[in-house]
Amino acid sequence: MTARAMPWRGFAHLLIVYVVWGSTYLAMRETALGGFPPLKMAASRVCIASVILLILTKAIGQRIKLNWRETAILAASGILLWLGGNGMVALAEKRAASGFTALIIGTTPIWPAIFESVLDRRRPTWRMIASLLIGFCGLAVLVSPLLQRDAHGDLVSALILVFASFSWACGTTLQQRCRVDVPPLASSAWQHIFGGLGLAVVAFVSGEPVPNPTTTAWMAWGYLVVFGSLISFTSFIIVVRMLPLPVVMTYAYVNPVTAVILGRIFLAEPVTKTMMLGMALIIAGVAGIFRERFHRRGAI
Repeated sequence: MTARAMPWRGFAHLLIVYVVWGSTYLAMRETALGGFPPLKMAASRVCIASVILLILTKAIGQRIKLNWRETAILAASGILLWLGGNGMVALAEKRAASGFTALIIGTTPIWPAIFESVLDRRRPTWRMIASLLIGFCGLAVLVSPLLQRDAHGDLVSALILVFASFSWACGTTLQQRCRVDVPPLASSAWQHIFGGLGLAVVAFVSGEPVPNPTTTAWMAWGYLVVFGSLISFTSFIIVVRMLPLPVVMTYAYVNPVTAVILGRIFLAEPVTKTMMLGMALIIAGVAGIFRERFHRRGAI
C-alpha cells in the first residue's frame, strides 16, 4: 500500500472508535442498572451532546445550515443509528447480560456485506465471507466465559439486539452511499439532534419512569456524553467517509477485545487462554477484511 493510497487520518479515527467504543458497553450497563430508564438515558445523553456539538461547530466557524437533501439524509441516518441502533441496545441491556449483547451486536459487520452484494449486484468474495465468519467465531469464543456465567438474554432482548444491529448497519450504509458536504462535526451534531428527538419521543410514548440515577450512573452517563458521543461518534462519521464499509464495521469485532484489554489494565481482570484464542481469531478476521478490501481496490 503506498503512502498516498493509505488514508492515515481515517485509520487514526478508526483507532479512536476501536478504543473508546470498547469501553461504552460497560457504561451503558451501569446507567441501566443505576436508575436511568434506558430510552430516557439515551435521549438525554444524545440531546446534550447535540447542543455541545452545535456550539463547537459554530465556534470554529463551520457551516451548520442544511439543505433539504442533507436534512433528509442526516435525519434518516441519525434516527437509524441513535434510535434504532444505540437506543435499542440500551433498552436490551436492561434485560440482557453484556456477553449476550456483545455476541448479537457482533453480527453487525455481516449486514453491510449483504447490503453491498445486493446494491452492487456483486457477491462477496470467499475471502470476505471467511474473514467475517472467523471474526464472528472469535467474538463467540471471547464472550463464551461470560455466557457460561450469565447467559441471560431472552427472545425479546435477542430480537431487539438483532434489530439494533440491522438498524445501525442501515444508517452507516446510508451515510456512506449518500454523501453530504456538511463538515463532520456539524454532521455529528445534526445526527445527534434527529436521533435524540426520536429517542425522546419514544421514551415519552413508552411511559418510562422518572430517572433516579445513582452517582455511579451519573458518572457513566457523563462518560457516554463526552467519549461515546462527542469524540468517538464524530470519529465514526469521519471513518465512514474515508474507509471501505466492511473495514469500518470491524469495530464491532474489535470493541470487545478492547474491553478485555482495558479490564486487564485497569481492573486486573484475568485473561484466560480461551480469551486469547478469541482475540487471535478476531484479529485474524479483521486482518482478512482489511486485506481483501484494499487488495480489491488496488491499494496493496
